[in-house]
Amino acid sequence: MRARPGRWLIATLAASVALIGCGGRSTAAGPPPLVLERTIPLPGVQGRIDHLAIDPQGKRLFIAELGNGSVEAIDLAAGRSLGRIGGLKEPQGVAYLPARNELAVASGGDGTVRFYRADNLAPAGSLVVGGDADNLRVDPATGALVVGFGDGALGVIEPGTRAMTRKAPLPGHPESFQIEAGHAYVNVPDAGAVVTVDLVSGRQLARWGNTAGRFNFPMALAPKGLAVVYRFPARLALIDRATGRVLQAADTCGDSDDVSVDAARRRLYVICGGGAVDVFAEAGDGYRRLARVPTQSGARTGLYAPGLDRLFVAARARGGDEAAILVLRPGP
Repeated sequence: MRARPGRWLIATLAASVALIGCGGRSTAAGPPPLVLERTIPLPGVQGRIDHLAIDPQGKRLFIAELGNGSVEAIDLAAGRSLGRIGGLKEPQGVAYLPARNELAVASGGDGTVRFYRADNLAPAGSLVVGGDADNLRVDPATGALVVGFGDGALGVIEPGTRAMTRKAPLPGHPESFQIEAGHAYVNVPDAGAVVTVDLVSGRQLARWGNTAGRFNFPMALAPKGLAVVYRFPARLALIDRATGRVLQAADTCGDSDDVSVDAARRRLYVICGGGAVDVFAEAGDGYRRLARVPTQSGARTGLYAPGLDRLFVAARARGGDEAAILVLRPGP
């Protein structure tokens, strides 16, 4: 997600929430639910780090180093860099295409989606989709690549031809979105809503106004509903995927940009730039906060990889500390 003109209020409010929302430590009794296993340095990386992608079979992590204008590949087994793609204009979204062993990168500065061979990061093609190319997702059913971009659209890209075959209009720029059964749930904070669209016809299926908070950025498909995180106030909402009804709303840490599902442990991990990961566990019909695990200020993006059973959090360079990937091992 890139800061856009006219969105200064989001940054101001998020910073205020981060100061008051993430001061706590673990609230859990017994073993902590997340333990820092190791830190993988990212030497020379400056500025904000955006989203991550994983190749679980090859144990490779791909990092959109937005402020640095680069994308990096990490060998997770060795804990070292495999190479870096430079000269990019605000890389924001990354996605690994396992069927093709390719990496897709969406750059907000020039509105492109570029493709690279994942083994050696050699260029494999590109496509101009429109301004502010942002989040990328692979449709698990079809293998198609879906990108959020512009003042409001999702584009469906055929990886084999690298052509946009369909487009679904939206009432504002899309932030995080999730794909299920041929349609997408989309956070559209500019419109103050969560929108559902059909990826085949491009038709809007539903629009649910934000009632649990403002500035809805992270989203995940949780077993008990759609998990949406708001920045003001800092809150996790559980939304019924059929009706849009808010089933639960719980306070969380501030300045979040990613949320992941740990299905095996029935948990959610809310990653926050205020310097923490909030761990929520299933309880009854919803979730309760199990712990608040400190990370680093500004570390607001990351992902949980089920196949590797690790949570990866991107920490930007601060003061004398270089940028790094924090590798967190979930506890029982």
